[in-house]
Amino acid sequence: MPVNLQAPRPELLHPVAGVTLGVAEAGVRKANRKDLVVVQLAEGSAVAGVFTRNRFCAAPVQVCREHLAAGAAIRAIVINTGNANAGTGADGLARARRTCNTLAGLMGVAPQQVLPFSTGVIMETLPVERIEAGLPAALANLAPAHWGRAAEGIMTTDTLPKAASRQVSIGGKLVTVTGISKGAGMIRPNMATMLGFVATDAALAPALVQELVRYAADESFNRITIDGDTSTNDSFVLIATGQAGHAPITSLQSPEGFALTGAVVAVARELAQAIVRDGEGATKFISVRVEGGRNEDECKLAAYAIAHSPLVKTAFFASDPNLGRILAAVGYAGIDDLDQTLIEMHLDDVHVVTQGGRHADYREEDGQRVMKQAEITVKVNLNRGKASTTVWTCDLSHDYVSINADYRS
Repeated sequence: MPVNLQAPRPELLHPVAGVTLGVAEAGVRKANRKDLVVVQLAEGSAVAGVFTRNRFCAAPVQVCREHLAAGAAIRAIVINTGNANAGTGADGLARARRTCNTLAGLMGVAPQQVLPFSTGVIMETLPVERIEAGLPAALANLAPAHWGRAAEGIMTTDTLPKAASRQVSIGGKLVTVTGISKGAGMIRPNMATMLGFVATDAALAPALVQELVRYAADESFNRITIDGDTSTNDSFVLIATGQAGHAPITSLQSPEGFALTGAVVAVARELAQAIVRDGEGATKFISVRVEGGRNEDECKLAAYAIAHSPLVKTAFFASDPNLGRILAAVGYAGIDDLDQTLIEMHLDDVHVVTQGGRHADYREEDGQRVMKQAEITVKVNLNRGKASTTVWTCDLSHDYVSINADYRS
């Protein structure tokens, strides 16, 4: 069961002017399930994205990069679940392009104005004929309010759809930011199997859209991990339709830029944390905060060493305060000149370690009390600087193994 996560309420997902979404059942992998989503964008929309750094990236990732680099005005996004179209070679690229060609023909736009996305099983041929057959139904289903349906249409092993929405006043106009994501396993985004799509009707200079999507990714999706595996298909896209009616934002450092950035990051972070809360087999949501680093990079080394450790994650699953495992992870994180005698560690409100050793007042029953909670914060202070970072992860349970062992069944 997901950790303190509920399905989004469709009435709380604000439509974004200039964006309509349509969902269909194409039978990509299984019958009678939503598995095809089309997002139509109004003319003048600006689109940017960040993608997996996995060198074995999927065919749709390659095509998206090509189309964005070509500079064509993006008018549509097409997403299928059930098949990742990764590890499929030249044939996979041809099928991703064929999907774009078909949708472009139905919409009356150029193929380069379509971005394709896929998620699901790797190294299986994309059933492009089924996708093509489902596209007319998805187009007929287009509506501004279909964010909740679209969130359902991109799920794989997710137990719940993931969506979030915010509104903020900019230049006297109400600006909307709404997004959806999917992911529950094969999660350690390094963007630079999760997908994230966030749209806003804010008017934003096109050059700033890429800057904002990168920043939002670094503050959200690039701070989560479930199992340490970077997917072949990870993608996060930001859309700005410019239809809110305020003067264009020309700097993210302006008051208007700060307001929009805050809303976009808030939506992206909620979506990213929802992925962790819905981690395959997860029973606990864990925040790992590392402070006192000389720079953020070394804080990340320590945080991810903790968050990726199977020994740490299984201890959390068992509510076993075997907290030396956390110290061991910090020690092998790769901070070569780390002074262990400076390290402090807290488990929520419990002071576990001081000056690199067990705190005199620490009692194991206090540690166990915290580890039985559904939400836990691990705080480590390296005491060597002023930098800090936070990473979100989950525990590792028996169900994680079962889900992934049976994934293709």
